[in-house]
Amino acid sequence: MTRHRNGFTLIELLMVLAIVGILTSVAYPSYARQIVKARRVEAQLALLDLMQRQEQYRAQHYSYIAFSMTTGAADTRQFRTWLGNSAATSAYELDGEACPEQAIGACIVLRARPGTANVNAAFSDPECGTLTLDSTGAQGASGGSDSSDSSDSTDSSGASDSSSRPTRCWP
Repeated sequence: MTRHRNGFTLIELLMVLAIVGILTSVAYPSYARQIVKARRVEAQLALLDLMQRQEQYRAQHYSYIAFSMTTGAADTRQFRTWLGNSAATSAYELDGEACPEQAIGACIVLRARPGTANVNAAFSDPECGTLTLDSTGAQGASGGSDSSDSSDSTDSSGASDSSSRPTRCWP
């Protein structure tokens, strides 16, 4: 008389769980990076849309207009200050201010800041940090552990490399 066993042994189940755990530990970091990249692209598109709206505003009023989440002026309501359906789920906070050492009528810089207190603070983008776009078309990023602003970096030959971060962070 032969005995037929139905089901799996404990060793077989443990082996399957170990394999699934290894695959998950390898796949999850890649998945998380792709989520950050997707949200970064969403922020880039929002900055481009905001710049187009700023140019339309400037054509009508002969000046750009600064905006942020704390600005309550009626004219600034046409500029979104976060991405997505609500500020609480947004990965980036958006704002616009005059370019450094210039008047708001001449130049504006738009910023997409990841994970601020006004949006989802759990989100971060350590590779690119704050994305910027100014009215001259200059794109920038303040990410990386070596910098906290959009200033130029220097490579090993001593040459300035201002394009390395924007190229990596902007398509």
